[in-house]
Amino acid sequence: MLVYVLNKYEKPLMPCKPAKARKLLKNKKAIVINREPFTIKLLYGSSGYKQNISLGVDPGSKIIGLSATTEKKELFASNVELRNDIVNLISTRKEYRKNRRSRKTRYRKPRFDNRRKKEGWIAPSIKNKIDTHLNVIENIYKILPITKLIVETASFDIQKIKNPRISGEEYQKGVQLNFYNIREYILTRDNHICQHCKGKSKDSILNVHHIESKKIGGNSPDNLITLCKTCHMDFHNGKIDLNFKRKSSFRDATFMGFIGQRLYEILKKIYVNVHVTYGYITKNIRIKQGLPKEHYVDARCISGNPNVEPLDYYFYQKKVRRHNRQIHRGNPKKGKRSLNQAPYIVKGFRLYDKVLYNNQECFIFGRRRNGYFLLKRLDGTIIHGTAIIKN
Repeated sequence: MLVYVLNKYEKPLMPCKPAKARKLLKNKKAIVINREPFTIKLLYGSSGYKQNISLGVDPGSKIIGLSATTEKKELFASNVELRNDIVNLISTRKEYRKNRRSRKTRYRKPRFDNRRKKEGWIAPSIKNKIDTHLNVIENIYKILPITKLIVETASFDIQKIKNPRISGEEYQKGVQLNFYNIREYILTRDNHICQHCKGKSKDSILNVHHIESKKIGGNSPDNLITLCKTCHMDFHNGKIDLNFKRKSSFRDATFMGFIGQRLYEILKKIYVNVHVTYGYITKNIRIKQGLPKEHYVDARCISGNPNVEPLDYYFYQKKVRRHNRQIHRGNPKKGKRSLNQAPYIVKGFRLYDKVLYNNQECFIFGRRRNGYFLLKRLDGTIIHGTAIIKN
């Protein structure tokens, strides 16, 4: 284990071993700044000896891999899990707003001057992931004197993935060419036959059904299937089960094709000595070195020092929402909407604080006003559903 060190001006120095950190803390020459990763701040002046440190970043739509290395050893390794709930939350908000417009509320003067998207606008789900990439990189710069930053980029030809033989003007002819709308295409693709009962219900009315919820699956043809009205209603009433699964989604590949170069351009404006590499190079290095397929291992290959002495551990981080902005619950009882928010701080604790319960480290995923807490690990394992604080 390594202890990260800051000088008295909070500038990063080379990390040290725990034994040295204990001596500094015992002699009151340093104080603890952060518990994980364990970081101390010196209370006396020290220029510090620094080495060249290369930070490799393996961007991703679900997990980011990070690795900081010198020519001899690895100093930091981490996997960061990104948020993937934003699309669902925004869709839910849209439903609440649509429902609110139909209720008897005070008249609100229509506003149209705030409907225009600003130049450079990107979807909130993508923006959050880009911001998370920038945030985790900044956090490493705070604890290590990074001298070189290398980011992997990748581009995916989605049409080529679907049809390896595609070429030329075929790129301009999608599967929905000459169809009036997507519904017509789905019905034609499925030969105007219910894909569950194959016409046994004798129902001539056909519906287009979302395999995954429209909130998260969207209106992609791979997420739509033809059902007769009878089967469609029976499914939503819980009378039948459907065994259809959505075909491969290219959401992650599309995201990576968008974020790669954009992230590189942003980082060049913030840091010096920023370089770019490509996915096929990383894969080739990893296979030649006989390394396992892990995000933080890929990041070590990206850093340019794949065969250095690796750490025997890595940090696992998870990006979560900070606050619940939904003021009231969505299921009012007797016409009254109850509050959906607990106080920001309950008994001295707030959401996602790291706590110790029965000698197990866990996080607060839920809290109540009366002092009961929902405790979980980052992987979702429930430690206790109603733990109460000890006074």
